[in-house]
Amino acid sequence: MNADNSALPANALPAATPRPFARIAVIGAGSWGTALAATLAQAGQAVRLWGRDATVMQAIAAERMNPRLLPGVTLPDGLRAEPDLARALQDAEAALIVVPSTSVRAVARAVARHAPAGIPVAICAKGIEERSGLLMTQVAEEELGNRPVGVISGPTFAREVALGHPTAATVAFPFSFADRLEPAASPAVRMAVSLSTATFRAYVSDDLIGVEIGGAVKNVIAIACGMMDGAGYGENTRAALITRGLDELKALAEALGGRRETVTGLSGTGDLTLTCSSPTSRNMSLGQQLGRGTPRAECFDGQPVVVEGEVNARSVTDLARRVGVAMPICETVRTILHDGADLHAAFATLWSRPIEAEPRAMDLSFDHPAQGRSAAAAQTTPPKEGAA
Repeated sequence: MNADNSALPANALPAATPRPFARIAVIGAGSWGTALAATLAQAGQAVRLWGRDATVMQAIAAERMNPRLLPGVTLPDGLRAEPDLARALQDAEAALIVVPSTSVRAVARAVARHAPAGIPVAICAKGIEERSGLLMTQVAEEELGNRPVGVISGPTFAREVALGHPTAATVAFPFSFADRLEPAASPAVRMAVSLSTATFRAYVSDDLIGVEIGGAVKNVIAIACGMMDGAGYGENTRAALITRGLDELKALAEALGGRRETVTGLSGTGDLTLTCSSPTSRNMSLGQQLGRGTPRAECFDGQPVVVEGEVNARSVTDLARRVGVAMPICETVRTILHDGADLHAAFATLWSRPIEAEPRAMDLSFDHPAQGRSAAAAQTTPPKEGAA
């Protein structure tokens, strides 16, 4: 493809060049917030990073490092630690909210008091609000007033992003009629350009529901994969959970108005594959510990680690029940985490569900031969290598 406009028809206008947001506030100095702030600064934007932890903010300002969450990663000079929320947002052209899903509402409300009117705000949390069943962008919209709200999501471990490992993610915002006419001026495109570096590649979407459902549900599936891994099962089991978990993502997204195509992209298949394949994911790590028999209170050496999928196991299934979508893997994780079900018995029941067709159009179901024998199956342990 030609880099210039010589191949355009004579009556065609050349595409406008997207303009990055020059001043961006990143609200939340956890590992992911710090990594995103570093990426924006690396791309040449002026970034103010705000966080609650005064010790972390002082270390970033003095040492150019987040020693607790991203030790050994030097942060770019264009990133400035700002402990005052109002100053962090002053004159910002755009903002990112990068906090746990349970904090999005309160933080968005605080941001609304200080952020310039009309600036786009990207939510970088993955989850569904308990009780309300709202996605994170919907929660933020209720608090942020007349500001465009979008989401950034994808297969992104914070440390790898901060170290400059090649990474791709999706930036989704609603596209107005004006945005369709001039996409280069849309919040989604401008945010994607603002984030893009030699190693961070951003894609653009207008399907917020599809992107957010992928981010919320994959955490629950990752816990399931971790549980089976910790219990001693292998690659076949994880592949089955990832594949059928993806079907649960698709079904819920479609029921809520999202696109199945979106769920097969970075924010769905990509993020699901990453999170279900590495103990770097806190969700998979929690599942592994539970699968090995570690009591929940003793996981992560007893430290109060936030695991998004633990909360989402309940909020995702509450929402699915409300809209009539079957999510058996997520329901299994919920029964173990929140209803006290035995892990082995719960997964034995999952595996002996009625036999179904994989293409949904076939619409058939038969009793599984092992149905009713789940209790006995739960007493077995994975066979050892080389067992007869």
